[in-house]
Amino acid sequence: MTEPAHVPPVDRAGLRQRVDASLARFLARQRAWMAGVDDGLAAVADALEAFVLGGGKRLRPAFAYWGYRGAGGPDSDNIVSGLSALEFVQASALIHDDLMDRSDTRRGEPSIHRRFAARHQAAGWAGDPAGFGDSSAILLGDLCLVWSDELLHGSGLDPVVVARARPVFDEMRTEVTIGQYLDVLAQASRDTSVERASKVARYKAAKYTVERPLLLGAALADAPAAVRAAYSGYGLPLGEAFQLRDDVLGVFGDPGQTGKPAGDDLREGKRTYLIAAAFEATDQAGRDLLGSRLGDPDLDPSGVDALREVITGSGALDRTERRIAMLTDTALAALVGVELDPEAREVLVDLAVVATRRKD
Repeated sequence: MTEPAHVPPVDRAGLRQRVDASLARFLARQRAWMAGVDDGLAAVADALEAFVLGGGKRLRPAFAYWGYRGAGGPDSDNIVSGLSALEFVQASALIHDDLMDRSDTRRGEPSIHRRFAARHQAAGWAGDPAGFGDSSAILLGDLCLVWSDELLHGSGLDPVVVARARPVFDEMRTEVTIGQYLDVLAQASRDTSVERASKVARYKAAKYTVERPLLLGAALADAPAAVRAAYSGYGLPLGEAFQLRDDVLGVFGDPGQTGKPAGDDLREGKRTYLIAAAFEATDQAGRDLLGSRLGDPDLDPSGVDALREVITGSGALDRTERRIAMLTDTALAALVGVELDPEAREVLVDLAVVATRRKD
C-alpha cells in the first residue's frame, strides 16, 4: 500500500497541523466512548492513536483541500475536519495491507498485527498470539473505515454538501479495495504483465491517492465540469507516478527514509510496474532468478542485491524513471488553461514536482 515516505511536506495554511488536531480531537472522543464500554479497549485506543497520529504526510487531505480551494471553496475548520476522514481510510488500508503482506513494521514501529501478537504473548493469554494479532488487525482496520464515515458526517459540514460528495467518497473506497484484491491476485497468480501492474497501480494507488481526493474536494465546492476534468487529467497520471516512485524506493530505497527493511517489496513478491518491466526485458536467466527469488520471505541482502542487478541490467529502472517523468509532465499539462485559485494551482504544481523527484 502506497504511503509516499519520499514526499517532503508542501504545507500552506498550516494544513498538516490542522488535520492532526482534527484527528486528535476525534480520537480523544472515541477513547472516552470506548472507556465507558470496557477497560480492555484502552489498548485499541492506544494503538490507533499511535498509528494515526504517529506519522504520514497527510497527502490525501492535502489534495482534497487544495482541490476544494482550487474550485473556489472557502477555508473553514469544518472542511479540514471533514477531509481528515481520508486519514482513517488510509489507516484502514495500511493496517490490512501490513497483515496481508505479513509486514513486521510500519513507519519504523511494529505493525498492528505484530503489536497485538506481542501483547498477547506478554500477557500469557490462551491461544495463539499470532492469531490474536491477526484478528485484532482485521477489526482495527475495519474500525478505522467505520470512523472515516463518522468523521466525515460529524464534521459540521452542511449535510447537503456532504451528500453531494458522498458518491466520490464511496467510489474511492471501493476502488482501493478492489485494487488491493487485484494486487493480491497478481502475486498469487504470478502475473508479471506490465498491463496488470499498471492496472493495480491505477486502482490501488493512483486514483485513491490523488484523483479521488481532488474530486472529493471539487464535489464539496460544487466545482464545474471543466475543473473536475482537469483534476482527473492531473490526478490519474500523478497518482501513478507517485506509486512508481514508491515502487522504486521499495526496491532501492533507504530504510531510514521508507520505514521498511531494504528490499521488503522483493520479499513480499510485489508485481509492480518495475518488476513487470524487468520480467519483460531481461534474459531467461534473469527471468528464472526473478521467478525463483521474488516473494521469498527469507531473501537475504545478497539475494536482494542479485535481484536489483537483474532489474537495473534489464533497463527496467531507467524505463520506470522515464515513465515517472512522462506521467508528471502529463499531470502538469492538465492544469494549463483551467480556471483555478492561484494559490491552489501553485500548491498542486509544487506537490507534483516534489512527490516525483528522483532521490540520488
